[in-house]
Amino acid sequence: MLEIELKVRVNSLEPVRRKLQQHNAEFCGRVHEHDSYYNAPHRDFSKTDEALRVRYAGGNAVVTYKGAKIKDLGLKAREELNTAIESGEVFEHILARLGFVKSAEVNKWREMYHYANASVALDDVENLGTFVEIEVLADTDTTRAATMITRIAKELGVEGEPILQSYLELLLSRP
Repeated sequence: MLEIELKVRVNSLEPVRRKLQQHNAEFCGRVHEHDSYYNAPHRDFSKTDEALRVRYAGGNAVVTYKGAKIKDLGLKAREELNTAIESGEVFEHILARLGFVKSAEVNKWREMYHYANASVALDDVENLGTFVEIEVLADTDTTRAATMITRIAKELGVEGEPILQSYLELLLSRP
């Protein structure tokens, strides 16, 4: 499954929140997400454009592998595999025993909405600012997903240059 995503930095989340409410988007909750990212001992994920993360949110832990970005859409697209785990802390100890090294941590408050067959996230990311993400999952028809995302962004008034970097990459590139 491919995750197709538009991420845009915004000065304020409020205008997009109001548009979502006006369009009767389904509010799915607000949660604090704490992400621990790891680098592999056998290859450098910063060079292969992969990511391995343990996410803590709402009392649950999920491990995510993200493949290299597909860069021909003008949006961020990549394979994403997720699995829930019983204990994130135990899994992080296992990673350390296997030689994986924690490379960074990302903290954010995320408001989640479901709108027009897409996920819309309003993110306040520690040390980075506020962002809107519009995401659609696609098997093969990435063009249709990209068209849908562009339409939704216009409906919600989300404007700006698409950010192709992950929050991890944005944090690591800060001076």
